[in-house]
Amino acid sequence: MTSNTSMINRLMNLPLEDVIQVTYVFIGGNKELRAKSKTLPKKDYKVSELSDWDYDGSSTNQATGDSSEVIIKPQAIFKDPFRKDGLLVLCDTYSPNGKPHPTNKRYDAVKNFNTKLEEEPWYGIEQEFFFMKKGTKIPIGFPDNGFPAPQGQYYCSVGASNCFGRDILECFYRAALYAGLKISGINVEVAPGQMEYQVGPCLGIEEGDHLWMSRYILERVAETFNVDVNYEPKPVKGDWNGSGGHTNYSTKLMREKDGYSHILKAIKKLEKNHEHMISVYGGDDNKERLSGEHETAHWSKFSWGIANRGATVRVGNQTFEDKKGYLEVRAVSSSIDPWYVTSEIFKTTCL
Repeated sequence: MTSNTSMINRLMNLPLEDVIQVTYVFIGGNKELRAKSKTLPKKDYKVSELSDWDYDGSSTNQATGDSSEVIIKPQAIFKDPFRKDGLLVLCDTYSPNGKPHPTNKRYDAVKNFNTKLEEEPWYGIEQEFFFMKKGTKIPIGFPDNGFPAPQGQYYCSVGASNCFGRDILECFYRAALYAGLKISGINVEVAPGQMEYQVGPCLGIEEGDHLWMSRYILERVAETFNVDVNYEPKPVKGDWNGSGGHTNYSTKLMREKDGYSHILKAIKKLEKNHEHMISVYGGDDNKERLSGEHETAHWSKFSWGIANRGATVRVGNQTFEDKKGYLEVRAVSSSIDPWYVTSEIFKTTCL
């Protein structure tokens, strides 16, 4: 193992004089991350200087074999923490006729944000997830059969009997910051093997771009530790917390003096459109998480409150005291498409 590691380190640090390796990252037909790489001349690239590419959509549930090409268009560039001097390029997907692919949620999100970008929508998403033993639905920290001690000792924990997977999370954290992602923090969560990191504050479409790329980097790091990343909202049944994608949101008016009235207006609009928004926040598996227990509201009824983690929407104490700030949509699932969720929250509250 030592000799293999030494050889890998040596090869990955070989200098490339005239070329760089560029990885195009895109979303498949089941909201899964995929990637492919190409060699380009060494230079500083802007998004507009990167060409479109294509892939076999019949292998990703996005096309048929007799017309299999799906086009990917570069949208955001990040540094590659896995390759010396490399680039990661986030792309969205299109059909050969130039129209956005039906699975492309970024295209409509950009249109929504650009309609009224002067509102300056800011987001911060709390991405919860589980590290799972490879090929299983068993979180690291759980025995292969049965359950560990009940929840309580694991949240923001320290110690080998309390915290599982810290080294993986720390490697991800460093790699994501190196890449240029707006990761504002990390913490160990309530269940064993459950983690969280926060992306933001980001303006408009940037939130979805940074969250998608953060997931790619997270899964690449976890791959080296031989564990799986699970974003399901309720992967462990019973008396264990599920995973959310709590979405913190504000507009310019909410952040300015007397912004609280605008926060209340937004909450009323989210309540009025709750039936639609609950489908935006996640599917049937998210309804399993939104049971009214384990720090959640019940999916069937809208609620909000000051510092209430059991509400659909929470307003923090500081926001209430300052009479300006942001709101937190706690009903959002961990498995969301962030382009879709952020743009629908903006559309519902501002458009």
